[in-house]
Amino acid sequence: MADSAADIDSHESGGSSAMQTAKDLLSGAAGGIAQVLIGQPFDIVKVRLQTTTAYPSALAAATSIYRHEGALAFYKGTLTPLLGIGACVSIQFGAFHAARRALEQRNIAAGKPAALNYGEYYAAGAFAGLANSVLSTPIEHVRIRLQTQPHGAGRLYNGPLDCVRKLCSAEAGGVGGGLYRGTAVTLLREAQAYGLWFMTFEWLMNADAARNKVDRKEIASWKVALYGGLAGEALWLGSYPFDVVKSKMQTDGLSGEGRRYRSMRDCFGQTWRAEGMRGFWKGIGPTLLRAMPVSAGTFAVVEMTMRAIN
Repeated sequence: MADSAADIDSHESGGSSAMQTAKDLLSGAAGGIAQVLIGQPFDIVKVRLQTTTAYPSALAAATSIYRHEGALAFYKGTLTPLLGIGACVSIQFGAFHAARRALEQRNIAAGKPAALNYGEYYAAGAFAGLANSVLSTPIEHVRIRLQTQPHGAGRLYNGPLDCVRKLCSAEAGGVGGGLYRGTAVTLLREAQAYGLWFMTFEWLMNADAARNKVDRKEIASWKVALYGGLAGEALWLGSYPFDVVKSKMQTDGLSGEGRRYRSMRDCFGQTWRAEGMRGFWKGIGPTLLRAMPVSAGTFAVVEMTMRAIN
């Protein structure tokens, strides 16, 4: 058994709040870097399937990318998320634990047990997702633009900075209408996704501790990774239609006649009329395949980092 397998969600009460928050942020950043390196090849296949009808399956998409663009194409647009997703996951874990501690204090003040119920875990996770949206919206927008641009001479952007510059141009709508396009649906996705992510992980950890009559800190590291992976499956099953709409809006034309969707609502409506319910689940296969190792790796790295700094 591991000595402190649950340190990612259970903190010693003796440390200062500021120090514990700093540890949460650092361990989350390490988990975010692992998340990008593991998940990027799956992510580019997912985005291609969501935004075009050129591929009949995930395997066909992956084969086409490899054949026409080379192996390195699976890591297109990696620099932006590598720098940014580390910050995003850092915010997710930091905000979740800050919200958790606040809810525990509220319960104590009300004369109730400090332990959160699962609705409160969902609320803390949703808060983490909303806090994360400030960074995740532009970071994912840039990544998606780089992942879906034509290969070779037809490329539209000369790297992340050029992409940011063009998205922030007046023609594209400026920072709000260009770089932050898709913010509304991103807020919905992040709240639902991370509410489910953290709630599912907590339920699995608590169920294991109760079933085996052990303290959460004694749960083996491989189980922490497994439960993190299963939480990742729940995250995507509960939020995937929002992600499809976000991808469509963030690969849309930048302005004028090239822009197909006027708003999030318009994108939902057009997708439903053109493709029906199936349109909201395109690419779910590689996404679920990606979710298990990515989410497991995130929780495992966060745990190992927390152990090291504690």
